[in-house]
Amino acid sequence: MVNTVVHDALNGLIKDLVATHGENLASVVLYGSAAAGDHVELRSDYNLLITLKSITPQDLREAQAPMREWQRLGHPLPVYFTTEELSDAADVFPIEFHQMANARSVLYGADPFQNLTFSDVNLRHQTEYELRSKLIQLRRMYIPASVSIEKLCDLMSDSLASFAALFRAVLILYGEDAPVSKPDCVRATVSKFGLDADPFEKIFALRTSDYVPPDEKEANDIFAAYLEQLQHVIEAADEFDRQRTQEN
Repeated sequence: MVNTVVHDALNGLIKDLVATHGENLASVVLYGSAAAGDHVELRSDYNLLITLKSITPQDLREAQAPMREWQRLGHPLPVYFTTEELSDAADVFPIEFHQMANARSVLYGADPFQNLTFSDVNLRHQTEYELRSKLIQLRRMYIPASVSIEKLCDLMSDSLASFAALFRAVLILYGEDAPVSKPDCVRATVSKFGLDADPFEKIFALRTSDYVPPDEKEANDIFAAYLEQLQHVIEAADEFDRQRTQEN
């Protein structure tokens, strides 16, 4: 759900974008947590996709003024595509495009995903690459966070939001209907691969309630269990091609 302040900011941004880009503006799409309905205030971003009929450096320079207030409110810069690029890049960014298509709200113009054809040829490779990259980064960030309950809770909470999007890609690989919301997607992954749900549920509680581990040991134990389950998901992504070969 979009709160009143952000709703007003979005309306103002769209008005400015129309004034800036004119007929070149094809669509503005809100995607991700806010569109899916599992947005957490002060923790989740409002992600925007802006499509133009054509993009030149001048178009991007002129976008600086409309984006100034949006960034001042702490929101990330939108992703810019041309309408033609969306079709051409659908097979290159399968995870991102699935995410946008499955959780989106068109704020202006035509829906750019309505007639878009997806190719999942590169989905397994990108999924495993992203999972392993985020795991490596998570290990690095754990080193300074491990001595602080607050820092460790923030690390687990923020990282699970990113991993949940990749869990959705793993489910799609295995032919499952991937839920839109992050908690439901994680729970579906837990069910599909027989994972331990406990660390995930505790981390979701960090995001949505006042739950805080009582001490550093408990926080670090949750992290250890969380890390183990992430590794199982990566193994599932890695083994997908071998399982498909055996089935054929």
